[in-house]
Amino acid sequence: MAFPNNDIGDETRQVLAAQAHIWNHMFNYINSMSLKCAIQLEIPDIIHSHGRPMNLSDLVEALPINNNNKAKTHDCVYRLMRILVHSGFFIQLAEEGYLLTPTSRLLLKDEPMSMIPLLKFDLDPNLMDPWHSLSKWFNNVSDDSNTTPYATAHGMPLFKYAENEPRLNHLFNEGMASDSRLVMTVLIQNGKGIIFEGLKSLVDVGGGTGTVAKAIADAFPQINCTVFDLPHVIEGLEGSKNLSFVGGDMFNSIPSANAILLKWIC
Repeated sequence: MAFPNNDIGDETRQVLAAQAHIWNHMFNYINSMSLKCAIQLEIPDIIHSHGRPMNLSDLVEALPINNNNKAKTHDCVYRLMRILVHSGFFIQLAEEGYLLTPTSRLLLKDEPMSMIPLLKFDLDPNLMDPWHSLSKWFNNVSDDSNTTPYATAHGMPLFKYAENEPRLNHLFNEGMASDSRLVMTVLIQNGKGIIFEGLKSLVDVGGGTGTVAKAIADAFPQINCTVFDLPHVIEGLEGSKNLSFVGGDMFNSIPSANAILLKWIC
């Protein structure tokens, strides 16, 4: 809609801009939830496997969804893809169809640096619920300085909850590992001989299942690497010649080493 001669006052223009700004933040969750939907439906892998630009009809037919009402399904998938194209996850060629972007290539299942596990963890309802408890947490924060929005929502800290919930523990470990694979690939390729120069030992505090430490141990065999995390996290994990796993609580003590590595400690 356009006004004749763009004839609106500055005050009205500011009000409309303010409304649009609020709307943008109100509905911003649509972007992340649409991305989660695309991963659950494996859209990046379907388009990648197609081997060429994929038109909407072929995409709808390939999706693992109920397609009894073809017209409605076609329209809904079209709307989903519009959001994802606008967000930069896919390219739409006018007559040919959809293609991956460099971003969506990080959302392929077989991509070594795939970010799918981290996305699944961060967008899991268990991790989203604390954001709905943020104001409640602010109201109670002075009563217990150690509490968190997560504990406010679930009654216990994240790591305690994960200790008793295998599904969440698996999501967390896989999510952290996927992020670490990407970071360490870049770090080792570009910083070899500089970042870890002179080290004989290193302890990765909160090292999870050891993705970071394994990458360092493989690239720098002269460094003895220790993965230090909670006992239930490292349970059943085996080390190697220059890699070991130690269970404990970093708030009590940390194994000694030339260097301490802290990544994603929250």
